[in-house]
Amino acid sequence: MNNKKTALVLGASGLVGNELVKTLIQRNHYYKIHLLVRRPIENFESTICEQRTVDFDQLEAYPELFQVTDVFCCLGTTIKKAKSKEAFRKVDYDYPLEAAKLAIKGDAEKFLIVSAMGADSNSRFFYNRVKGDVEKSLKTIHLPSLHIFRPSLLLGERKEFRFGEKLGAKASGLLNIIMIGPMRPYKAIEAKKVAKAMAIVAESDANGVFTYSSQEIERIANQK
Repeated sequence: MNNKKTALVLGASGLVGNELVKTLIQRNHYYKIHLLVRRPIENFESTICEQRTVDFDQLEAYPELFQVTDVFCCLGTTIKKAKSKEAFRKVDYDYPLEAAKLAIKGDAEKFLIVSAMGADSNSRFFYNRVKGDVEKSLKTIHLPSLHIFRPSLLLGERKEFRFGEKLGAKASGLLNIIMIGPMRPYKAIEAKKVAKAMAIVAESDANGVFTYSSQEIERIANQK
């Protein structure tokens, strides 16, 4: 382990974020991991993790928290939970973009973000369009190393109940068996595999802009 490496995780209480924190602790690549949370994560203990409760609407007030080696952004919500398109866009577009700008000011080496399969700023679907918009904007602010992960349907136990995803997850077991050939890119993926792939990529020295499909995420996660 390089004792000078530090990480910052946004969205640590979410499905991928929670798995990512556990993976980063296990891989022991960072001596300190800062978790930016809206409210403290209960029953969480770690000697290398430090929770920082912040107002995400005022991220610019915490520039010192972004003075880390790598920034992981696992923020995301749903229209139902956000209650409006404007609130959804704030979480999935405004917060990640502001975090990336602060990462640049903090001299972070890498910015890694969970997007989604189908992300497209020209999509007729609002969700995909917002994901595409944030990807597009992140590519224009000249991050030294930007890694975009586009998983398909995520599998795992969420703290909050999402009916549509629950149905999709139940069906995915059967569907994954038949998703071969041209359909393979749409195969559901476990959140812990996305987390592992992010951790592995963060340990590399690659600079530039990289986008990982769900298939590529699974391949990376299965490497080691």
